[in-house]
Parts: sequence; C-alpha cells; structure tokens
Amino acid sequence: MNYRTLGKSNFQISELSLGTWQVGGKWGSGFDDALADRILQEAADQGINFIDTADVYEDGQSERAVGRLVRSRSERIYVATKCGRKINPHQSEGYTPEVLQQFVEDSLRRMQLESLDLIQLHCPPTAVYYRPEIFELFDRLREAGKIRHLGVSVEKVEEGLKALEYPNVTSIQIIYNVFRQRPQELLFREAQRRGVGIIVRVPLASGLLTGLYRADTHFAPTDHRHFNREGEAFDRGETFAGIDYELGLRAVEALRREFPRVENLAPVAIQWVLRHPAVTTVIPGASKVAHLHSNLSYQQLPAPTEAQLQAIDEIYQQYIQPSVHQLW
Repeated sequence: MNYRTLGKSNFQISELSLGTWQVGGKWGSGFDDALADRILQEAADQGINFIDTADVYEDGQSERAVGRLVRSRSERIYVATKCGRKINPHQSEGYTPEVLQQFVEDSLRRMQLESLDLIQLHCPPTAVYYRPEIFELFDRLREAGKIRHLGVSVEKVEEGLKALEYPNVTSIQIIYNVFRQRPQELLFREAQRRGVGIIVRVPLASGLLTGLYRADTHFAPTDHRHFNREGEAFDRGETFAGIDYELGLRAVEALRREFPRVENLAPVAIQWVLRHPAVTTVIPGASKVAHLHSNLSYQQLPAPTEAQLQAIDEIYQQYIQPSVHQLW
C-alpha cells in the first residue's frame, strides 16, 4: 500500500481507503454488524489506515463499527466522520455552532473516542460556506482536543473553492471519476497551491464504472440507484455521478473497448483517479469483502498507456461532458 500526506496534517494515509456508506450491507438493506466488522478488519489487514464515515450512515451504526475497529487494532487508524446532514430541513439556517458541536460530541460518544482525526461538514448548503462563524467553531473544538483537523465534503467545485479560503480547512472531499472530471481543473490546482488534501468519493460512479451493470440490472426500491436518479432524495450527482444511466452504459461500453482484457473496470477507474497528484486518497465503499479485494486489485494492474488515457478523455468529451460538466 502506498501512503500520502493528507493536506496540512502530518497524517500518512493509505492512497486507497474505505468509505462506509454501505459497509454493513447493501444500500438500504439494514445494518449487519458482523459483516461491517469483517470488511473493516480486512481493510486494516490490507494496509488501509483511513476510514471515512458519517453520523447519518445507518443512523450512527457505521460510526459505531468504525469505533470498534479503532479500539481493536494496535496500528494507527485515522478516522474521518461528517456532520450536518441530520439538520432537517437541510438549510443554512439550521447550521449553528451549538448544533454542530453537539454532533461532534455525539460522534465521539458513538465511537468511544477522545478526539476525531478529521471532522467534515457534510455537503452543507452553499450559503454555509459564506458564514465564518461556522468555520471558527472548529478552531475552538481543536483547541479543546475534540478534533484534530477540519475538512469539507462538497457537491460543487465552487463550494470547494470557497472552502479553500478558510485557513483551517485541511481537506476537501469531492466526487471525481472518469465521468466527473471537472474537479481536476481549477479546484485541484488551487488545493495543491494551498496545501489542502483531496479525498475522492464515488470513484466508481455508484458502481457504473465497474462495467458490470446492464440496462436490465435491478436495483432494490430502497437503493438510491433506483430512487434518486433524478435527485428526488438528495443531490443527483451522488447517483451515477449525475449522468443518465443509459448514456452511462454506452460510455462504459466504449471504455470496455479500450480495456478488452479487463472484466471488472473498477480497478482501472481507481487507478485513473490516483494518477492525479492532487489526490490524497480515494474512498470507494464495499458491501462485501470481495468488493474490497476488487478495489485493491488496482495495485496489480499495469499503468494505463498514454493512448488509453487519451481515449478516456475522448469518451468523456463525447458522452459525458456536454450534459454534466458544468453542473457540479
């Protein structure tokens, strides 16, 4: 496993880490503690030392599982969680220092930890980025020993650029993948200039970039890939990177022609993300141990050729860029 420095921290974290949105099972299927523990323990056994969770993942069950992992291991495991999405309605007015501090306290209690390595604002409304008092809160929490660093999880490039103006922001988490290339333009350049780490989520476009889905693939009614394709429940960009499913399938078929010997394109997609020097870590999820091993297999792949990288760019420009590039 390769390790990279996370922004302004001295954290040396695994370049492939683990997101825990569905670590206890498939999306919307309920939480299986034993399964979550197996996946988390195997991740640590494979050298993954950075775990991303959130207080809203299965109503805190994911955080509890992450806490169990940390307490059971002798090596350093870095914990990143997120707060803010519990605010209902999810509007800027609901974000107050008092509410956010309580969320931090609740996460510490659930994980039975004394301090959070990284607390991230969880895709707050855009207006929150224009409220310095929200960001100042985390300086006080750091002085009190409750957190070590602050990050933000953003939906849009513009939000990330605004977050970079706050000197206490250590990392930005954003969707970036073969089908979501805009962040590699201005945002990544500015993050590097300011010494801010990039945490990449949704690197597989909700599984679309595995190349294993078909037009008739069935997703359960409780799965966001079924009910959020048009953004009915939350930001559309979180599901299939915001692109039309059928269009995505056509783009994937074009990718397959460039990698004819690769059955599962997930490792290729992860390798593509990690090629960018601004990226600190990528956090694909796993609802079974086999998914984790699939993601880790990027380490055994030969590097993509210049011709393949050029083909990926051309596929993006032909199929994806016209409909989504400026949206996020």
